[in-house]
Amino acid sequence: MSISLTRGLARQLAQSTAAARSCSLRHRFHPALLRKMSASAALAKLPSPLRDLVTAAAQDGSEDFGRSEKDKAEVADWIDKVAQGGVVKPDKLQDLEASLVPRTYLVSNYFTAADVALYGALHPILSQLQPAQYHTHPAITRYFDHVQHRPAVRKAAEPLAPAFSVVPLELDNAPHQERKAEPPKKKEKAKATPAAEGEAKADKAAAKTDKKAKKADEGDKAAQQGETEGKAQKTEKKAKEPKASESGDKKKGAAEEPSEPVPSMIDLRVGHIVDIKKHPDADGLYVEQIDFGEETGPRTVVSGLVNYIPIEQMRDKYLVGVCNLKPANMRGVKSFAMVLCATHKDGKDAGIELVDPPAGSKPGERVYFEGFEAGQPLSQLNPKKKIFETIQPGFTTLETREAAWVDPETKSVHRIRTKDGVCVAPRFVGASLS
Repeated sequence: MSISLTRGLARQLAQSTAAARSCSLRHRFHPALLRKMSASAALAKLPSPLRDLVTAAAQDGSEDFGRSEKDKAEVADWIDKVAQGGVVKPDKLQDLEASLVPRTYLVSNYFTAADVALYGALHPILSQLQPAQYHTHPAITRYFDHVQHRPAVRKAAEPLAPAFSVVPLELDNAPHQERKAEPPKKKEKAKATPAAEGEAKADKAAAKTDKKAKKADEGDKAAQQGETEGKAQKTEKKAKEPKASESGDKKKGAAEEPSEPVPSMIDLRVGHIVDIKKHPDADGLYVEQIDFGEETGPRTVVSGLVNYIPIEQMRDKYLVGVCNLKPANMRGVKSFAMVLCATHKDGKDAGIELVDPPAGSKPGERVYFEGFEAGQPLSQLNPKKKIFETIQPGFTTLETREAAWVDPETKSVHRIRTKDGVCVAPRFVGASLS
């Protein structure tokens, strides 16, 4: 009796323990709970202040982290990718560009926390680029500008200023971006009957006969016209010979132009800021009048340096300017050049400074690359050929703080200089120049 009772109690206890364990496991690994844990874990990996931006812009438990279980998983996955840093590396931007071409937002067709995370990760990159550079990634630029102006993002960014400040992007002159639809599926042609095939062959043969007859008629007409116009053609030929030689000279000159981008194509000159003020419609921009030694007078130049260089340090400053970029409209003010700056190797938040020409330089003096002295700059760089974008990644400052271009293939060093000396960055070593 006691043995039977003991066995019954043991059986009941085992069943109760199994039920409790099953309930605990179901609660512990419920998909919704896992998704939330996944998003929270990904958020925790983000560096500050990016984590603070995402947390403030996206409400926990709302649709900002996904509407469906599938979307929630994608949001968490994107945030994790951003946290790892690989998605915004320079060698991965083309992949990101391709993925953003058909999209407005990262997940489905609505704004999520993943968009805030990617925007924040792209901010240090886009804020350093000039129009000629960010126009090479039109999908990323369009996406970034769209997200940065969302009310939730702007409200979340305010207490984190100057981080995540609005980046003024010139989109009016951006290249047209094609979103290609999938090609329609080819329909299989119905097999023709033997009778139909015979008729088709007969039609083709008749068409060939008609063509031959037409060509014969045209040949007769041409022969008749040739007799009456022969003398006139000889006269015209003599008149055209000089033009032919002229076009030959042009082709010869074009052939001598380097087929690949080279540094000497970039027009660098010494400039002198004769006037400067803040842009009336953009807090982060200066509008400068820079003397490049031209008879037409100073050029208007817009630079995004307000948050990095005080206006007092810009006044009466001598600098190096890139003078043959395509003019760009910057918040209603057209910019006709770009000032050459050195950005700290740790990023713009660590500092940006102007590249100094040699002491005693005068406005308009030519700035060139050692080893490319004989080359002449183009009158204007063609944005489609991406000449500046190809050369610029090799711009840096050496251990001596001297500005230089390092050939990515040969690793040869070509210092940037005038006839009187080498241009230098005041403080930075290993900086990028743009």
